[in-house]
Amino acid sequence: MAEARLNRYWVIAIVFLIAAIIVSSFVAWSRYRPTPPIEISLPPEQEFSSNISIRGAVTNPGIYQFSGGNTMSSLIQAAGGVNANSKSDNLELTIPQAAGAMGTPQKININRAEAWLLEALPGIGPTKANAIIDYRQQNGSFLSVDELIKVEGISSTLLEQIKPLITVAD
Repeated sequence: MAEARLNRYWVIAIVFLIAAIIVSSFVAWSRYRPTPPIEISLPPEQEFSSNISIRGAVTNPGIYQFSGGNTMSSLIQAAGGVNANSKSDNLELTIPQAAGAMGTPQKININRAEAWLLEALPGIGPTKANAIIDYRQQNGSFLSVDELIKVEGISSTLLEQIKPLITVAD
């Protein structure tokens, strides 16, 4: 009889543990909120296309169309391949730059630039950079680059000198 009572306690304990596991699993499952997947979007690749001049140790030197899908090997093959009888062992590949196609430098936003960046402008030292920041903090953002003339120490000559290098864009 004592053994039957002991078995009954074990059965009750096991049933209680199984019930506790089921209830806690249900509670954990009901509180589970999956995080949304991380979405990474890349800008579309821009197609590169240009002419390239191939000279030197090739069979047919000249100007060939070069695009992003080309390899150096395919360009050399387009030029007739390497010429073993060439006077030169050198192979010269040149991408001619169109007139006026120089890259435009990035402008400094005077509404957001820190002192060290403003100091990179010609004629702007630490004092004038801090004056620009102080003016910006007291009066709000600049509405145009011409408003910079209101900052103490900025002359019209200095403004004309740095005007191509600055912007007030957001």
